[in-house]
Amino acid sequence: MATENIIDEKKQGQALVTDIKKDNTKKLFIESYGCQMNLNDSEIVAAILSDAGFNTTPHLEAADLVLVNTCSIREKAEQTVRKRLEKYNAVKKINPRMKVGVLGCMAERLKRQFLEEEKIVDLVVGPDAYRDLPNLIEEVEAGREAVNVILSKEETYADVSPVRLNSNGVSAFVSITRGCDNMCTFCVVPFTRGRERSRDPQSILKEIQELADKNFKEVTLLGQNVDSYLWYGGGLKKDFKKASDIAKATSVGFDNLLDLCAIQFPKIRFRFSTSNPQDMHTDVLHIMAKHDNICKYIHLPVQTGSTRMLGRMNRQHTREEYITLIDNIRKILPDCAISQDMIAGFCGETEEDHQETLSLMNYVKYDFGFMFAYSERPGTLAAKKMADDVPQEIKKRRLTEIIQLQQKHGLYRMEQFLGKTVEVLIEGTSKKSDLHWKGRNSQNAVVIFSKTGEEALGDFVQVKIETCTSATLIGEKIKK
Repeated sequence: MATENIIDEKKQGQALVTDIKKDNTKKLFIESYGCQMNLNDSEIVAAILSDAGFNTTPHLEAADLVLVNTCSIREKAEQTVRKRLEKYNAVKKINPRMKVGVLGCMAERLKRQFLEEEKIVDLVVGPDAYRDLPNLIEEVEAGREAVNVILSKEETYADVSPVRLNSNGVSAFVSITRGCDNMCTFCVVPFTRGRERSRDPQSILKEIQELADKNFKEVTLLGQNVDSYLWYGGGLKKDFKKASDIAKATSVGFDNLLDLCAIQFPKIRFRFSTSNPQDMHTDVLHIMAKHDNICKYIHLPVQTGSTRMLGRMNRQHTREEYITLIDNIRKILPDCAISQDMIAGFCGETEEDHQETLSLMNYVKYDFGFMFAYSERPGTLAAKKMADDVPQEIKKRRLTEIIQLQQKHGLYRMEQFLGKTVEVLIEGTSKKSDLHWKGRNSQNAVVIFSKTGEEALGDFVQVKIETCTSATLIGEKIKK
């Protein structure tokens, strides 16, 4: 998945009050880096440890157990985690009873190396091994090393009701599939998250019902490759061909699941992330068009506008096929926002390849973007077989050009809302002013507007847009 998301330390480990158990005596501080899936995984970890006697705390110094849920998709993310471990080490000298664990993709990638290199680390747990955390903690308390990084062939946490960390009580994540089969040459995810496997749709609907009962108003369906969702009774997606005829006939694809969610929960607004162009089919677009409560926004990573570079990246589509998909989105969902991931300076990228990326951006005019200079990830095919041969200064220049173009396009897209009225879900108070609300519209644009005293957190309101920046809409609420 695309984005690096570092949560404010002051908010770490905070959970909904209803999720705190009075009889729990131990304190857990948990910190998440990386994609939305990691944030949701941390909520699953908090739930598992809640049953083992831990309540979450926002105070690092008070914690009995500190866990950092890590990302390996870029070198910068791993460097950030190592700096946090140094912080934990300083606190642990003051609070020697505190135990520290590394979760997630870095744990899966580095495994026992973490215990050897980072003396501060007491346990290392991969993304599919969180159920084993209570046992691993007992191992640590007994003075033994604790490592579990075994990847699963099944969805591992379908029956776990996550503890909603850092929650606004309005929007929540629900994981529907894990792993990735695509094997892009630059990406470490298949090695840290394993192969694709999906979750029983009934367990997904059950979790959404729990959120509806708590008055949540928006749910984001998550997966490393959400469009690859396929439930046929369990198991890896790659084994679907071996399934029985009955299993195939009754299988549920992503379009079916999205339809089920929208019909069963008409008062909840749905989003999903992340899509892969090769797996995004028009059936999903038609379902999105069918339901008003499915947000008109698609995150559609492309990484490069060059067919030659797409081949080197092992992306299973061409530039032309991607453009056809964009055209279908524009035709079926004329008001749909589209965002991108772009990598500047991948192995062997020429100036011509870079110019093709810029020209693709000019064709699509993305609403938002997540853009990075290529950084080699150990274990990937690119690291093994390709030279990281684009000089750093050229990577930086190309990245700057991509970012500047995206800012131009972002402003263009925001300006299309000027003078229009949009529906906004209120998600909280603006960071810059206590007198203003912030929320998002269907197209995932942040909207800021004045408080009137008539609305509340979690309300859907109509806002007339008066001005904008390249990333934010600003307006006034329409009075009833």
